[in-house]
Amino acid sequence: MVASPPLPFLTSTQALSLLKEKTITVETYAKRLLERIEERDGIVKAWTYLGELLFLSAATDLDVVQYPVFVLTQARALDKIPEEERGPLHGLAVGVKDVINTKDMPTEYGSPVYKGHRPGSDSSAVAILRAAGALIFGKTTTTEFAVLNSGPNTTNPWDPNRTPGGSSCGSAAAVADFQVPLSLGAQTGGSLIRPAAYTGVFAMKPTHDAISTEGQKVLAPTLDTFGFFARSIEDLRLIANIFGLKDDESPRDMPLKEISVAIMKTPMWSEAGPGTVAAMEKAAAILREGGVEVTEVPFPDEISDADALKDIQKKIIRGEGQAAFLREYRVDKANLSPQVCRLVENHSNYTRKELAEASDTYSQMRRSMNKLAENYSVILTPSAVDEAPLGLDDMGAATFNTLWTGFHMPVINIPAFVGASEMPIGVSLVAPRFRDQHLLQVSKAIGDRLMAEGGCKPRVYSSARVDEGGVISGIMHFGRRVMGWSEIR
Repeated sequence: MVASPPLPFLTSTQALSLLKEKTITVETYAKRLLERIEERDGIVKAWTYLGELLFLSAATDLDVVQYPVFVLTQARALDKIPEEERGPLHGLAVGVKDVINTKDMPTEYGSPVYKGHRPGSDSSAVAILRAAGALIFGKTTTTEFAVLNSGPNTTNPWDPNRTPGGSSCGSAAAVADFQVPLSLGAQTGGSLIRPAAYTGVFAMKPTHDAISTEGQKVLAPTLDTFGFFARSIEDLRLIANIFGLKDDESPRDMPLKEISVAIMKTPMWSEAGPGTVAAMEKAAAILREGGVEVTEVPFPDEISDADALKDIQKKIIRGEGQAAFLREYRVDKANLSPQVCRLVENHSNYTRKELAEASDTYSQMRRSMNKLAENYSVILTPSAVDEAPLGLDDMGAATFNTLWTGFHMPVINIPAFVGASEMPIGVSLVAPRFRDQHLLQVSKAIGDRLMAEGGCKPRVYSSARVDEGGVISGIMHFGRRVMGWSEIR
């Protein structure tokens, strides 16, 4: 039997359909994902924890595989749940960024300070997903406390010589490489949208505080926002609904001719690389040709100074970060990175008055920007400076992200374009606060158009065969098998 696509290449909604129809079991689905990870983890390195290896199982067309018993134990338990008691995400595999607490596996925050740490309880987000029937697959890599701009050796699935972006590097790479269809991340600057742009996947940063960050490591509460990666807008909407995201007014279907788009290049536009400049120009042209009203809109005067805006953002992050890591600094300074130590030591020497003024000014900017956004269906703005940089020591800059995070506005990355090196380039769609469902609705309408004509072709399998149990043969290999399960931490 020929199936299109094989199990690892399914989106969340496609996988759920097969699971609900009992075409596949959760265990079968989990095994196929594990085989995909085994094939690719030596190159991509997206995971920091998948569980211990306690038994062997034969895979039809592959070598004997050692399956992490942790994942399969969960999968088998889900298969035993009576149909009438199954949740809306029954069996859906989810990766979790390792700054988000999980009750049954380590949460190390990417730091040696917390090596082997088990918090014993789920974060609010993980608990909600688990209650909905999701299969919590494992922990994905992150930089130390989501502060550093380097650290994990996770690579970009499109080109292992390039970064997947930070700090949600493992979550983005795992979804981009078809290892799980959905993963969780967090953004203080650009840690959701930038990695999504670099790896060619969809991501949503919801309205600030629309989803609880309880059980997630704090960096800067003014900015810290929970979010998620997926491979379609439908998948983003699926998860947004699980988290109860609602607008005051139900969004309606809008034909393209009724949509108005504000092109906002931001005060940081001078830092945009040629790939992003071309992507923004092409996006505007595609939408205009489709009948969308597109207008280039400048930032309000009080938010137009790039240096002043960056200075305010820096003060907020460093001021709140100083308090966030004081405990680790006092308890185990020797194992903290110099960057985190400098946050606590406040080498910038900001006074409390300066920090308070920065917070007050940003609140005023937030109101101004949200009021402006209400005049348009959506804002279109850059997702990243350019393509993912070469090398793993530089995870890129949050130049075009931090301002929207601080404005508390929902953002979705649309991975529609490519740069000179054939690497993905995304554009961001932004809406006013607490209009997350509206943003999803508009993103679906114009995102489909951008994806169809933008030039970024999804990384897909070639001709592949799958038997009744979902065993894959003949998929396109992006790299040779270079490791075994025993090498995974």
